[in-house]
Order: sequence, then structure tokens, then C-alpha cells
Amino acid sequence: MLVNGPTLFADWGDFIQITVINKLRTNGTSIHWHGMQQRGTNLQDGANGVTECPIPPKGGTKVYKFRATQYGTSWYHSHFSAQYGNGVVGAIQINGPASLPYDIDLGTFPITDYYYNNNVLFNGTNVHPTTGNGKYANVTLTPGKRHRLRIINTSVENHFQLSLAGHQFTIIAADLIPVQAQTVSSLFLSVGQRLDVTIDASKTPGNYWFNATFGGSGFCGTSDNKGAAAIFHYAGAAGGLPKDPGAAPADHNCLDLTNLTPVVTRSLPVNNFIARPNNTLPVTVDVVSDAPLITWKVNGSAINVNWNKPVIDYVLTDNTSYPREENVVQISQADQWVYWLIENDPDGPFSIPHPIHLHGHDFLIVGRSPDATPLSQTRYVFDPAVDLPRLKGTNPARRDTAMLPARGWLLLAFKTDNPGAWLMHCHIAWHVSAGLSIQFLERPKDLKNSISLVDKLAFNANCLAWNLYFPALDPFPKIDSGLRLH
Repeated sequence: MLVNGPTLFADWGDFIQITVINKLRTNGTSIHWHGMQQRGTNLQDGANGVTECPIPPKGGTKVYKFRATQYGTSWYHSHFSAQYGNGVVGAIQINGPASLPYDIDLGTFPITDYYYNNNVLFNGTNVHPTTGNGKYANVTLTPGKRHRLRIINTSVENHFQLSLAGHQFTIIAADLIPVQAQTVSSLFLSVGQRLDVTIDASKTPGNYWFNATFGGSGFCGTSDNKGAAAIFHYAGAAGGLPKDPGAAPADHNCLDLTNLTPVVTRSLPVNNFIARPNNTLPVTVDVVSDAPLITWKVNGSAINVNWNKPVIDYVLTDNTSYPREENVVQISQADQWVYWLIENDPDGPFSIPHPIHLHGHDFLIVGRSPDATPLSQTRYVFDPAVDLPRLKGTNPARRDTAMLPARGWLLLAFKTDNPGAWLMHCHIAWHVSAGLSIQFLERPKDLKNSISLVDKLAFNANCLAWNLYFPALDPFPKIDSGLRLH
């Protein structure tokens, strides 16, 4: 198992080139650059079955090329079947301006479960709660200095509440969006999200617990390690375990902070929003009786991509006969705000929160159902008379991953200014594996015209190599949606 692949570093505006060699014996792969918008480079997004065929095993190679049009903290991971949960992940750090001065950049700090119920790993390490083997992750703070910490949740299903005993965090970026500095006592970080924070080392020099807990009465995640923690150590202080466990954070109930204010203002009209069938996406779950099968559906359909014929193949050949199971939503208008109301199983008996991630864009979080504990299963359906006045169109919070509340709704908007085939999916691994995803096919004519001959030839060559391998030479059949995990 690969725990934390190499961190990729770049500066804002750099051109990035990464060669991926698939040395696996039987599985394909693809690498998705989470949060990177791939403006003009949709074929570099790394979503197999959507923007490319998988890279075949036993030496298959792909060179990804794109520009760092954003700055901040993100990560990369496989988008092929079981690999991301088995550790094919790493951090991305794009250096650029900050909305608050700081003295020391501590770098990236991924937190994960890695399919592992026994523990939570901080930067790839922790002490086993039963055997005592392993070691705590240790971060050094310099007394009197302000530090930047880039926290990433690379888990397969767990959402974390994070706190540092005796200290506060000041949030300066959420996902790849710089925000006005906001000081809080604890953080909530869902699967796929990132928070850049500053920490002032202004306390008595010593050792302090950095704690990860689970809120929402178990709906946000769970671990056999009820005291999952890392150690933050002041330089010059004696070593040893911290003595103060720190105060328990307030329960975030699996809900994001929505009052984060982006530094770069983006606003849109919201007063005339009307929920219609063509902009409403119900999320439902089907359980097959007497069978170990759960299928997640968006708009009544579970996605099932074709590794051998990605949607880009349809675009290049002017074929609009997309199979129903591809869950393609075509958007042809250019430079228009499109609104998507996502309802979490409004008619079902039970629902859980979902981290919704969009490729190719960040989205404006225009509104969310009223706060409620997921355990209460309080049902909220969008009601214009009640909810229109609650919507925020003036510089609302903006992210590429946001939590859809249990039994509630989430209203997102993005501008059609980036032609491409872009997935939107739940980032809980087995939910997208079981179908919880759609594809926005944005401006397909413009997309086709933007694809260079070199990229088209590379796309076709990779698909030819993959089609020679799968399914004829692959000993394992495709048993899930083809995206992420089973």
C-alpha cells in the first residue's frame, strides 16, 4: 500500500507535466488532479470512462499536461476502481498569495482512514489503539511565529472535526478558494475537502494534541481509535505526550461552514430561481431485497461508465446517443449561470450526508436546507416561499466539494465558462462506486473544437492500448460503476 504519494509542488501559473507509468499487473489506472479546473485541458482531468480510457497495466504510460490556474492546496488520486482507497493518493501544493501573512509554511497535512477502521492516519502515521505500535505524527511549531497548515481529507468515507488543544485556527483558504481570514476553535473537513489555516504559536511552549473526532452521532464517520490525534510540539520544549486532552469541539453535525467569504468576489442573481425537473437532482438509494446490493441513483439512474468508450469519444465523433447509464447532462449555453438543486432522498425513509464534488469548476453555495442533526432525519424540501429569501447571491461561499445534508437540500451554481465533460459525484468511495454521480457535458461543440490534434491522437492511442487489454486479457470483470471503489 502506498501511503501518501509524493507531494507535487508548483507555483501559480506554472505549466505542469507529470508522467504516470502503470506498473500494476492486472488493473488499469487514471490519475485525477482533484480541484484543478483543467481550463482548456479537459482530457487531462484523469476520469477514466469520461475523459480517457484507463492506462493499461504492465507499463502503460500517460503524460498529463495542464496549467496551475489556481493556487493553494489540493490532492491527486486514482479514479479507477479500488486504487484510491488502497493508497494511490498524494498532495498538491500550488504556491501563491495568501489572505493573511504568515511566517512558516508547514506544508500539506493529509488525514485519512485508508479503508482502516482501527485508526486514523495523520500524514501517513499514528499509534495503533490496541497494540501501541507505530508513532504519532509530530508537527513542530516555532514559538512566537504564525504557521500555515494545509489540511487535506483524503479518506474514503470519514469526515473529521479537528481541533488543537489550547489553540485556534484562522481559515485563509477553503479548497482552492482564498477566503477572508476567519478564526474558529474547530474545523469540519469532509472527504475531498481542504482547509488552509494559520496557527499562532503563542501558548506556553510544550506539546499539544491535534484531535480528530466524529460528529453527527456517527453519521460523519467512525473509527476504533476514539482518541485519534497527532502531536504539535513547540521547538525547544521537552518531548513527551501532551497532558491536556483539549476541549471537545462543538458538534458540526456533518455541515460545512457556509459563512466563508471568498477574496475574489463572484455574485449571481438568485431571487428568480425556480426549481424545475431539469435543474433538480434527487439523490436516492435502492436496496435489493435478499441481495448484498445497494445502488445510489441521481435522477433515478446509477452511473456506469464504459472504460472502453469514454464520453470524449462521443464528442470527437459528434455522437449524441449517450447511453442512459452514463448519466450525461448536456449544457450547451455559453457563459451562463446554471443552478442545480440537489435533494437528498426527500421521499425515502432514511438518508445520510454526502460530500458532493464537482470536476472542472468550483461552485457557489447559493443555499442549503436549515441546519439539523442528521440523527433527527428532519425532512426539508426546497420551498420557494420559505427558502428564496434565504438564498445568498452576493459573494457566497465557493468550493469544489460541499456537504449535502441528510434529508435536506443543497443549491449550487457554476458558470458555463469551461467546456468539458465534468463529473459531479459523491466523494464517499463506495457511493460513487455504486452509482452516485452524473456527468455535465458542457458546451460539447466548443469542447471538440478546443481539442488539439496531438491530444486527439494521444486519446485514441491510449484507448487502443486499453481496448487491446480489456476485457480480453483482464482476469477480473468490471463489477462497479468504474469510478473509484468497490
